[in-house]
Amino acid sequence: MSAQILDGKAIAAQTRAAVKAQVAARLGAGGRAPGLAVVLVGENPASQVYVRNKRKACAEVGFHSEQHALPATTSQAELEGLIDRLNADPLIDGILVQLPLPTHLDTEAITERILPTKDVDGFHPYNLGRLALRMPLLRPCTPKGVMTMLARTGQDLAGLDAVIIGQSNIVGRPMALELLAARCTITVCHSRTRDLAGKVRGADLLVAAMGRARFVPGDWIKPGALVIDVGINRDADGTLVGDLDYGPCAERAAWITPVPGGVGPMTIACLLENTLQAAQLHGARPDGE
Repeated sequence: MSAQILDGKAIAAQTRAAVKAQVAARLGAGGRAPGLAVVLVGENPASQVYVRNKRKACAEVGFHSEQHALPATTSQAELEGLIDRLNADPLIDGILVQLPLPTHLDTEAITERILPTKDVDGFHPYNLGRLALRMPLLRPCTPKGVMTMLARTGQDLAGLDAVIIGQSNIVGRPMALELLAARCTITVCHSRTRDLAGKVRGADLLVAAMGRARFVPGDWIKPGALVIDVGINRDADGTLVGDLDYGPCAERAAWITPVPGGVGPMTIACLLENTLQAAQLHGARPDGE
């Protein structure tokens, strides 16, 4: 068996095109462009790349975007003050604070400081709570992107045994909620999981999101499984690789995502969707009120 490839670049391009068309329609009707503010604290090279890609995507679809680059020495009070100003800014519909933050800052407090209706990352407890109650509003971007990709397979997810490796608040936990809403039977695995290989071998659908290069070998994959690789790791030579040993896994899976070019582009595309949705929630008018 040779897996079909879930091309995240292609699906993300289609998603961006749909957002761009909706923005053009808003502008044509006299509305203003959705506004996204990205906050970067410190000089983490990977974060700088992510922020640059997000700004480029905003420009492509016609968003108003702002970048707030703060020194690594920024205090909790200073960062919270900026969040408060952005919360009150009528031209800003979405606020994204690039993670990870420097260790002296309280990430949870910053996440909760953002208005839920401007939380385009979908990390606020309000938005995660709505997802848990099957009343989603702004959904976490990476799991939302995974669900968009899974829909492209045409497979009925209801009743599938789904295994998620990783329990982070950013991917693992909201991914479990998304798949539960799709009527899968969920197993969430983590560092204390017993017989991880056995659990993965029983998975009709696998989402690998633990951040360990080539951690999942091919012989763990159930023949015909749907396999999603969320991991982005670098080999010693700088090559980007996922959490799967891709070649052997692709020989057994029915569908698989590549790294790069899989889930990553979909995360940014879903950020754009969330920002447009936030603008619609705010009922933005040309004067920004």
